[in-house]
Amino acid sequence: MSRGPLSEVVIRAFAGPPSPIGLPLDPGRGVDLLADHDFQLALYCCYELHYRGFDGVDPDWEWWPPLLTFRRSLEKAFEERVRDEVGPVAEPADVRLALADVIAGGSGPSLSGYMAEKGSLEEMREFCIHRSAYQLKEADPHTWGIPRITGEAKAAMVEIQADEYGGGVETEMHSTLFADTMEELSLDTTYGAYLDLIPGPTLATVNLVSLLGLHRRLRGALVGHLALFEMTSVTPMGRYSAALERLGLGARARRFYDVHVVADAVHEVVASERLAAGLVRAEPELAADVVFGAKAVMVIEERFARHLLDAWAQGKTSLLDPRPSEGRRAIDCGQAWD
Repeated sequence: MSRGPLSEVVIRAFAGPPSPIGLPLDPGRGVDLLADHDFQLALYCCYELHYRGFDGVDPDWEWWPPLLTFRRSLEKAFEERVRDEVGPVAEPADVRLALADVIAGGSGPSLSGYMAEKGSLEEMREFCIHRSAYQLKEADPHTWGIPRITGEAKAAMVEIQADEYGGGVETEMHSTLFADTMEELSLDTTYGAYLDLIPGPTLATVNLVSLLGLHRRLRGALVGHLALFEMTSVTPMGRYSAALERLGLGARARRFYDVHVVADAVHEVVASERLAAGLVRAEPELAADVVFGAKAVMVIEERFARHLLDAWAQGKTSLLDPRPSEGRRAIDCGQAWD
């Protein structure tokens, strides 16, 4: 269902054939765009047409000029808000050292540490519902970067992405492994099944990488985003696996995280030395963009972590609905959202 005027414009439009739609006068006025449920859902729905779309929605909406104009108004406000949150980014002398500094400067709460030490089974289930918005299409937005870069950086990205897609084996794809984790937690693994539960701060984490992936001008930031992901993955993934083990879940539930611990120990070097540094060697003018992409991840992920931990500290659900244990069917924009 819609969450306000912006998402209502999109959802009502998607119920019919492509047609003119209204434009927001100021989509960012008076709200925190990085947390606003309505804004982030509207942008997410626009982006989702470039992934798997929605049941019952005319595929011609994907490139319908009025919708692209509407989406661009949201994107502009979103990007400006992210850049404002990140702050000025200086041209780095060495992009590898700059990325290391970004990681070292992180000051957000440790969600993985909380889960490893005391997260409950219901909190783990909520966490996986949040992450399903990205993990069930893991690697897809970064793959848009492959045709936009060349040489060493391109080869490095292909190497990382090949592992994300399980080396061409469906059962080994990381999205499949995450679905296995969800299944072991008695969650619905249908793509998009929990979209009506997922709040703005979570959708912002997915919208950020979609924004970077869909725009060639932001390819440097996309590389920084991927590099930061790979360079900071090993320890948190190990903690989530430990949390599942503490909660009594078996090897199948933990395998998604265990695979990342092994793969990302290699990927963090590839991402720093060959992907990020390789891109800057080929296109030095993109160095600051790479750092911006990394900083943007840190900002958005810190806000995501705070949202979950603050809700749980108050004894509340971090989702938009207090019934995460109920199975959810895939969203049908033409019928379910009215």
